[in-house]
Amino acid sequence: MPDAVSGDLDDLTLARIRRRTVGVLALGQVLGGVAFGATISLGAVLAADISGDEAFSGLATAFVTLGTAAVAVPLATQARRRGRRIALAIGMLIALLGVGVVIVAVGIRLFPLLLAGFALIGAGQAANLQSRFAAVDLATTASRGRDLSLVVWATTIGAVLGPNLVGPGEVLGAALRMPPLTGPYVFTVVAQILGILLYMLALRPDPLLLAARIARADATGDAGRIARADRPRGARYAIFAIAGAHGVMVAVMAMTPVHLLHQGANLQVIGLTISLHIAGMYALAPVFGILADRFGRIATIMIGQALLTASLLLAAAGQHSTVTVTIALVLLGLGWSASTVAGSALLTESSAEDLRTRRQGRSDLTMSLVGGIGAIGAGFVLGAIGYGGLALVALVIVIAVMVLAPYARAGQAPAAE
Repeated sequence: MPDAVSGDLDDLTLARIRRRTVGVLALGQVLGGVAFGATISLGAVLAADISGDEAFSGLATAFVTLGTAAVAVPLATQARRRGRRIALAIGMLIALLGVGVVIVAVGIRLFPLLLAGFALIGAGQAANLQSRFAAVDLATTASRGRDLSLVVWATTIGAVLGPNLVGPGEVLGAALRMPPLTGPYVFTVVAQILGILLYMLALRPDPLLLAARIARADATGDAGRIARADRPRGARYAIFAIAGAHGVMVAVMAMTPVHLLHQGANLQVIGLTISLHIAGMYALAPVFGILADRFGRIATIMIGQALLTASLLLAAAGQHSTVTVTIALVLLGLGWSASTVAGSALLTESSAEDLRTRRQGRSDLTMSLVGGIGAIGAGFVLGAIGYGGLALVALVIVIAVMVLAPYARAGQAPAAE
């Protein structure tokens, strides 16, 4: 289907395009999730091995997150100028280059180059994040949370599969004479290439460009098709809630493998814990999307904060139990999911058409910077006051998000919340 679609689409045609767009984005998230899952499970191990110091293990996640931050706004700018299709493909192409750099860095055992590779891989995560906004370019107010959450949910398949490809990947890597622990990245390369082809060939018409055409053709602002009311207070709170949940999640998650290793857990147990955590991040996203559509965005953000609170208190109280830490990590993922799905929907509907993409890029930049700082700082906090102390420090951010909720409500129109 060509990109040139007129703005006078009937509701039935627009609904069909919306469903197709969500399907393409969901498949892209599956492919992108493979790279994310493999990077998270191998990154800390590779960083510790190549640097020779466990204290640097958190830098893998930190540089992926900082790389995501570095390209978040440029990708959003590309989306605004050339559409989601080009922006998403560019993000995955940069990540594909990053995988190659990581493999070379491990082969020659050069730590700075390894970190540079992880930073480039962050562009793929930026594309994954932008996909959730692409899912709501054409959404109605009643379907915005659901459409967004379906794309987030699709990441479950790839993200859970990624860490479990370590074993087969090592066998494949040995056969291909690749450096140790880099074999699983073969699956990442294939997934990234398929993702690029998918977006370039199948994401037509481009949802953002089509939404812009509809907005120009429908100057009266039919909120049932594409909401345009600008509520900056709600947008600011959404960015804060998304970034806060992400920072808490990244800080605790990045240090969990190191903590469990010190508790005597083996790599298989650690891999399973991270897989369950990632499943918590994505598997119930449609549930949170439905809740956000039915009960309101801010109410669902509060559910996310409650889940994060339970996770952090459980991690602090049961830090010496692998089972308890695993349960806490699942709750951590669920809290992140509720906050991210509802916060992203709130940000989109709180932003006027001409400000929406810019604010979405700003949100991804902010959450990634907070996550990167959290990952770096978490290592120092872990060394100073332990895993339980880290969880309690992170709880301060959760409390701040909850306390500021009335600020966002005061700026909302009654129908939005």
